[in-house]
Amino acid sequence: MSNFMQSVDERTQLAGANRLEILLFSLGKNRETGRDEVFGINVFKVREVMNLPDITRAPDMPPGVQGMVSLRGTMIPVIDLGHFCDLDVDDPPQILIVTEYNRAIQGFLVNSVEQILRMEWNDIRVPPPMMAHRHGGLVTAVSELKDDRIVMLLDVEKVLAETVSLGVDEDVYADIEDMGIKTTILFADDSSVARKQIEGALKAMGVNSLVAKNGVEAWEKLDELANRAEQTNTPVYEMVSVILTDIEMPGMDGYVLTRKIKSDARFKGIPVIMHSSLSADANMNLGRSVGADAYCPKFNAIELSKTLTPFLKKAAEEKTE
Repeated sequence: MSNFMQSVDERTQLAGANRLEILLFSLGKNRETGRDEVFGINVFKVREVMNLPDITRAPDMPPGVQGMVSLRGTMIPVIDLGHFCDLDVDDPPQILIVTEYNRAIQGFLVNSVEQILRMEWNDIRVPPPMMAHRHGGLVTAVSELKDDRIVMLLDVEKVLAETVSLGVDEDVYADIEDMGIKTTILFADDSSVARKQIEGALKAMGVNSLVAKNGVEAWEKLDELANRAEQTNTPVYEMVSVILTDIEMPGMDGYVLTRKIKSDARFKGIPVIMHSSLSADANMNLGRSVGADAYCPKFNAIELSKTLTPFLKKAAEEKTE
């Protein structure tokens, strides 16, 4: 199964072109529907695909965590995706997809893997509301395959929030200082867990926010702001001080969004910060190459506030000059 893995450099180039590779997998045939539905995960998050090794069971595991496996001397949690998708299947999963999010390693149990498909983000769409809430509310994006099947991308960050403590810890906001600055940040993220954490951090900082669920929606909001600024003869940077963007989003990824912002004179002087669970140096370097002013890992509210603070202070100083 090692032939699933390709070079990081090639995938980085794809990301910069609003394209990605998706590893297709199945969680088994659903007894209720009789369908073997297709799911997908960004290959950038996948470290390897392997037959399931022996699982070490342990007490007090979170629901959906089957236990731990030893991977070259490191113990990693094994998460049953079928549990979170509310699937009732006949055959137990026998394949482990080993993934990395924010430099944390975990394995996802799946029934089978198919192939890697190269796709464009603008072919990946936000699902209709009914589909969005399928499988425990985990479906965040969908796309149609050439054989007319629908592939569903899952909000893996939501799964991790419920299993390996990547979620929103309300207590952490108590350590974030209110800046006492009246300003606004526009942020874009397709993960409900990430949006909740960002909103919590910004509220603790005393900062207003505009929310977009993907890059397309963020660009539409920015364009609307720019048009309003022109009509009122107001600089756009007085309406929004900082733009915070995820990388992986349906329709338009964060790299393309950043490039569009940085190449548009209307948004001159507004810093763009990338906020992502893609933790490889290649991702950070690509972010810088498209004009990102900073890169902040997800699921660390304190780190997010520290990253934002100097940009917000600078914006406040420029307003008073």
